[in-house]
Amino acid sequence: MVSGVEHTHVIDVVAEDEATGEIVLVMKEPRPWDGTELQLFQLQEKINTYLSFALDGEMWEEFPQFVERPLRLQLDCVEPPDGTALQLLSAVREQIGYRGINLIVRVAPISGCDCAD
Repeated sequence: MVSGVEHTHVIDVVAEDEATGEIVLVMKEPRPWDGTELQLFQLQEKINTYLSFALDGEMWEEFPQFVERPLRLQLDCVEPPDGTALQLLSAVREQIGYRGINLIVRVAPISGCDCAD
């Protein structure tokens, strides 16, 4: 299956974090951060896809068992995001926080989803 930030219209992983009760939408970035506008644009588009999936009701239609559960967006990447990516993520975190959605970044080798932090 195709996944990763460069595939902007694909939901990489939908998981449940049993420890927190959150539904976790995981975005994977297996590439190193290169500071290009393209990679930043792809990250922004990926986030938009995830938020649309969650907020426009598609997620609840596909996963009705997750209705009314807290939501977390999670970016799994192989190295810490660079300055421009961090600025974008910070702005997104602030905006979605108003809707009760959490955003975290995990730096780890990309593989399956271990959603328990």
